[in-house]
Amino acid sequence: MDRTRHLIISVVLSAFIIIIGTVGYMLIENWGILDALYMTVITISTVGYREVHDVGAGGRIFSIFLIFSGVGFTLYVAAAVVQFMVEGRIRVIMGRRRLDKKIDRLKSHYIVCGYGRIGRVLCRNLRRKPLDVVVVEKNPAQIPVMDQDGILYINGEATEEINLIKAGIQRAKVLVAALGTDTDNVFLVLTARQLAPELTIIARASQEESKSKLKAAGADTVESPYEMGAVSMAHRIIRPTVTSFLDLAFAHTRKDIQMEEIPVAEPSELVNVMLKDSGIRQNYNLIIIAIKKPDGSMMFNPSFEAVIKPDDTVIAVGEVDNLQKLEQILNPQKEVHE
Repeated sequence: MDRTRHLIISVVLSAFIIIIGTVGYMLIENWGILDALYMTVITISTVGYREVHDVGAGGRIFSIFLIFSGVGFTLYVAAAVVQFMVEGRIRVIMGRRRLDKKIDRLKSHYIVCGYGRIGRVLCRNLRRKPLDVVVVEKNPAQIPVMDQDGILYINGEATEEINLIKAGIQRAKVLVAALGTDTDNVFLVLTARQLAPELTIIARASQEESKSKLKAAGADTVESPYEMGAVSMAHRIIRPTVTSFLDLAFAHTRKDIQMEEIPVAEPSELVNVMLKDSGIRQNYNLIIIAIKKPDGSMMFNPSFEAVIKPDDTVIAVGEVDNLQKLEQILNPQKEVHE
C-alpha cells in the first residue's frame, strides 16, 4: 500500500475512534460534547488526568474498551506518521544520491543551466538524439517537473562553482547558458570558462547589446531566441516551402524523417570511397546534403565523385532507421542509441 494512502487511512480511523469515544460517553454518562471529547482524548492518549466527572460502572467498562482499542491504535498511527516523515526524507536523500552517481558516470555530456521554457524545450530536443543532459536549476518548484521529465539535475545556483563541478563541467562537452537574465548568463559564462577552458559554451542573449559581453566572457556561440523567432517567421512568409522542409527535417513533424550529421571515423569501410561507390543512396535511400571538411569548409551538394575522408562530417536526410545504419558504417566505434 502507498505510504500516503496508508497514513490517510490511519488518521481517518483514529478520528473515527475519537468520535465513537465521544458519542459513547455522551450516551452512557449523559455528558456534554466537550466533556466527552476531553475524556476520550485523555483516555486514548494515556495522559492520566483525572476524570472530568465521576464515572459510573457503564462508563468504566466503556473506558476499558476504549483503552484497549484506542490506545494501541493511536500509538500505531503515531508510528505511521513518524515512518512517513522519516521514509520520505530517506527517499529524498537516496534519490539525490542516485542522481549524483549517474551524473558522476557521465562523460562528454551536455549541461543546460536553467530549466525554464527555453531550457526545457532544449533538453527535450537534445534527448531525442539521445544525448546525456544534466540541468542546473535553482528554482525548487521545477524539481517535480524535472523528475517527471526524467532529467538528471542539480538544484542550485548555476553561477556557483560547486554546482557546476557537481554537474561534471570538467568532463562535459557543451554548456548552455539559458538563465533568465543576460547578467546571470554573463557571470555563468565567466565562471564556466575558468573551470573548463576547453568547454564549448553556448549562451542565450535577450538583448542585442549583451551579445558582445557574452562573447567577451568566453561564450563560443551566442543566440537570441527572439531574433531567431523573428527570422523564422520571416522565412515562413517569404519561403514557406523551404520552412516546411526544415520543419520536416528538424522539427520532427514526421518521426520517420530526419536530417543528421554523422562524423566519419578512420576505421569506416567507406573511408576513401567515392559517393557513387559507397552505396549510400542505393542501400540506405538517403540524400547527402553536404560534406563538412575538418578545416570547417562545407561541400554542398557533393558530386557523385566526391570522396569520403576520415574526420569528414556527412550531412544526410532520410528515414531514422537508415540514418542509424549509416552511422554504424561511418562511425563504427560509436555506440548507436536505438
